[in-house]
Parts: sequence; C-alpha cells; structure tokens
Amino acid sequence: MTSFLRTDRSRPVAIWLLVVAVFVLAMIVVGGATRLTDSGLSITEWKPVTGAIPPLSHADWMAEFALYKQIPQYAQVNAGMSLEAFQFIYWWEWGHRFLGRVLGLVFFVPLVVLAVRRAIPRRLWAPLAVIGALGALQGAVGWWMVASGLSERVSVAPERLMTHLGLAFALLGLLLWTAFDAWSGAGRPAGDRAWTRRGAILIGLVYLQILLGALVAGNDAGFVYNDWPLMNGALVPDDYLKDTLWATLAHSQGATQLHHRLVGYVLFAYALWVAWASARDVGLPSLARGLGVAAGVGIALQAVLGVVTLMAAAPLALGIAHQFAAAIVLAITVAFAWRISRA
Repeated sequence: MTSFLRTDRSRPVAIWLLVVAVFVLAMIVVGGATRLTDSGLSITEWKPVTGAIPPLSHADWMAEFALYKQIPQYAQVNAGMSLEAFQFIYWWEWGHRFLGRVLGLVFFVPLVVLAVRRAIPRRLWAPLAVIGALGALQGAVGWWMVASGLSERVSVAPERLMTHLGLAFALLGLLLWTAFDAWSGAGRPAGDRAWTRRGAILIGLVYLQILLGALVAGNDAGFVYNDWPLMNGALVPDDYLKDTLWATLAHSQGATQLHHRLVGYVLFAYALWVAWASARDVGLPSLARGLGVAAGVGIALQAVLGVVTLMAAAPLALGIAHQFAAAIVLAITVAFAWRISRA
C-alpha cells in the first residue's frame, strides 16, 4: 500500500504545476492590460527566439516604430504619436510575449527534470501532454490573433481574441485540476452524480461567460451602453442585429454585451443556488461545502464588479481587476468541481 501511494502521487509535481498556474494567471493579467492599453499590435513581427531581445539602441527603436507605422492602427488611430508613446505600448506587448517565453521554460525545464527522476506518476502523463500541447498552441494562436490586426483592421479580430483568452483559461483550469490530482493521488469517483453534474455545469457557465467577455473586449463593447440594467434605456440595444448571424454573435457591440449580461444573470442565480445547496448538504465533505459557498460568493462579487466596470466605461484598473477576478472565480470553481468529483 505504501509503495502504491508513493508512485501514485507526487507533491513536487503538484507544486510545480501550481507555480505554472500562477504564471498563466500573470499572463492573463498582463494580456488584459496589453489589450486595454491597445498595445497588442505594437510588435508587428513574430520572432520566437530573437524577439526576446528588445530594441537596444535609438536606431533599433526607430526601426520598430517604422514597422508599426505601416499598419492601419497607426494610420487611423495613432497617427503622429511620439516615439515615447510608441515605447509605452511596445513594452506592454514585449512584456506579455517575454512572460510567455518564461512560462514555457517554467513548464518544460522542470518537466524534463522530474521525468528523469521518475517523479511523475504514470497516470499524469496524459494530462501533462495536453497541457504542453495547449501551451505550444497558445503561442501560435497569439500570433494568429495579432496578424488579424496588421492589414485591414485597427484591432485584432474579436473571435481570435476569444480563442486566445479561452485557451489561456482552459490551460489554467487543467493545470489546477492536474495539480490537485498530483497532490492527493488517484481517488474513487464520487457516488453522488448530481453534485458532480452541478460542478460541471458551474464550470461550463463560468467558462462560457469568460468567452462572451472576450467578445465584449474584442469589440470594445464595454465603452458603450454604460447604463444598467437597461441599455441606453432599452431592454435590447438598437444595434443588436447585423447583416449575418455570425456578425451579430461576434461583431455587434450591442449583441455581445447583451449576451454577456444575460449569461451573467443565469450564472449569478445558479451560483447562489449551488452555494445555498452545498451549505445545507451535510453529506458533502466540509471542504466541498466551503468551496461551494466560496464559488457562489466569488461569482456574486464578480457580477457586481462587472456592473461597476461597465458603468465606469471600463477604465484600465477596473478592467484588469475584472479579468483577474474571472481567473480567481474559475480557480475556485475548478477546485469545487474537483473535490465533489471524488469520494
């Protein structure tokens, strides 16, 4: 029995994955700041290796600035900006990309060391492979997103931003789940399928709300319809419909904000019900009951923060706080779902 426990779980692996999750959280926060400062298109080339070195001389800066001047965002939004203003947005984007490179090292170097030492339980290799693949894909998706704003647009395509942010949150959730598994070892599936289903629904609603929030961000929809609960005094915004269904779902400021609000109401109500039900269910482990209540409270607070951010027209500090809080809410929800999935 002792031998089984020693090979079935690895707390060094769990700690390593939690550290990687913290780096992913930092990437989400810095990425949000990069978007809110309109910095994402300041670096117009993808150089995975040499791009780690920023401009080191005035000539280097002028060369980067010249490349930026060739894209529509400069001509239509930032024409005449100073070199100092360009450097401000450049450093945000460079910092986001550099942090991504550091994140890759934080994942792969310990992975090799732990693998050589045979410290990784066999059952964890499948989720670790998925995590590694998602991480590698995220870099390519990031450039795919940036490329959408370099020729015909002045910002990145909202659906590509949604894909990029959605992958980051999926990676965060999978890292946490795998870390919990590594720390505790394999457990028997819970007998109460109703609670397992409720946890899955809660994660699904939180994740859907995050994706809809990304579409709001990609369309700058937080800068319009800044009253609540109505939208410029109406239940449905005037510009809800576009020429096609896809344009309405992905490119309408009114539609994306309304959808984000509506799913938010559903999530708010369901989370409060889960919190109430878990607090009352004495059959649940105490940790699961506490996490259920924490998830409900966290989602309620996030809803309030979302309304405040909207009515303030999405200032930088509130926008970053709202995205950070979304990551914390997802983390609590994943922890709750993981705990109730085990006997």
